[in-house]
Amino acid sequence: MRKNFFSILITNFNKAPYLQRCINSLLKQNYNNYEIILYDDYSTDNSMEIIKKFKKVKLISNKKKNKKNSSPINQIHGIISAFQKSKGNIISLLDADDYFKKEKLILINKMFNENKHLKCIYDLPITSPHQFKLKSKKLNKLIWPSVFPTSCISVKKKYFINFLKHVKKNEFLSLEIDTRISIFFKFYFNEYNIMKKKLTYYSDDDKKSITSKINKFSLKWWQRRSEAFEYLKYILNKKKIKFRISFDYLITKTLTFFHKFV
Repeated sequence: MRKNFFSILITNFNKAPYLQRCINSLLKQNYNNYEIILYDDYSTDNSMEIIKKFKKVKLISNKKKNKKNSSPINQIHGIISAFQKSKGNIISLLDADDYFKKEKLILINKMFNENKHLKCIYDLPITSPHQFKLKSKKLNKLIWPSVFPTSCISVKKKYFINFLKHVKKNEFLSLEIDTRISIFFKFYFNEYNIMKKKLTYYSDDDKKSITSKINKFSLKWWQRRSEAFEYLKYILNKKKIKFRISFDYLITKTLTFFHKFV
């Protein structure tokens, strides 16, 4: 069986308490054909001190504070910077506060080898039940499917390059890369591949995470949902598919508009 070369791209901003656990989970993989590239986004804690202890980690350090007050945009730029240094034909994304089970890479490698046509694979997160709910087949007729955490995403390099051409890296300030990837691969490539194995430990108790700062039905929550619709419209337009206005879309746009005046 072919041993694909994985590039594991980690983004970090002030996640020092989680870094050692994250990197150690990669060093303990029962698959050894991979590289670790970590982008540190101007951390002010002791992240750099911890990262430099690991010789296998290729470090990219952003030494300037980001001007845009957008965690999703900063994360996307960090992933792009790490990707530009990567050599693998498979790209696996990982947030610094998450970590992999030791068999993750070997099982992702096996699934790609057994299904040559696959472009992107999502594995299931290990987390509290309220944090992630996989929509049933009956509910998959909604505008977009379940969005998997960033750390559960693995993509073939040539298709990741294609995605980055359409990522809109400076637009949609509230829209995380995991949502963009889910929308892109579902509607651009008509692909939504789930490995029914829990291979990624997803942290849902970190108050510094991107999603933890957004309360459901808050203005930011509706803004993010509105941006997801706009990104979907952009992708459908690229495929020359007509965007159909739904009740969900109308409610989102209406509430986003009126929230601005509350």
